[in-house]
Amino acid sequence: MNPTTEPIEPESHPGEPHDPGIAGRLNWLRAGVLGANDGIVSTAGIVVGVTGATTDTTSIAIAGIAGLVAGAMSMAAGEYVSVSTQRDSERALLAKEARELREDPDAEFAELVAMLEQRGISPDVAREAARDLTRHDALAAHAEIELGLDPDGLTNPWHAAWASMVAFTLGALLPLLVMTLTPPDVRLVATVTSVMLALAATGWVSARLGQSPPLRALVRNVLGGLAAMGVTYLIGMIVGTRI
Repeated sequence: MNPTTEPIEPESHPGEPHDPGIAGRLNWLRAGVLGANDGIVSTAGIVVGVTGATTDTTSIAIAGIAGLVAGAMSMAAGEYVSVSTQRDSERALLAKEARELREDPDAEFAELVAMLEQRGISPDVAREAARDLTRHDALAAHAEIELGLDPDGLTNPWHAAWASMVAFTLGALLPLLVMTLTPPDVRLVATVTSVMLALAATGWVSARLGQSPPLRALVRNVLGGLAAMGVTYLIGMIVGTRI
């Protein structure tokens, strides 16, 4: 067979994700890690701050539980509103594209050819590819290439809300349980230590998911948590001495 006509097999890279849905799953996982991180830091700040003002376990537990519930509900509501707004915008764009395909299919076909050519495809191949894509699903082709959307894969706001709430709650439980279940003389050290370890873990995971250097993210995450706990503890001490 002539070497110039022999089909070339795509090079295989075992470490590369080829599943078309993996990007979406990675985004969900990254959002879950960040939600857990928020739960850890915010609840740790609350319980450590209250500890600076009082050693009463009941008061610390009430403040921590209130912070956990309020934070989880806030995360869920915020994520629901945000994703719903995004979904409404995506649906409006898809409806506009569908209307343009009905009203002026020739112009939309020419637009699709031009977009394929902009990606480096030769004019003849781009025209043939545009024909095939239009025959298969014109709206899906325009949505993906022009808008970067998958009409069948729009984000569900309820899924986003539940995921954020669960992730925040799981993260918040760590400092709350450590602070309320350990003896008073070691609870502060135990909480700060456990929070540092948890933040190191979430920082490392988020960096790995984003394919960035893990050490920098880990240190940044831990220092941010320490700063939050330090500030709230000082505020608790100041307020506790004046009430």
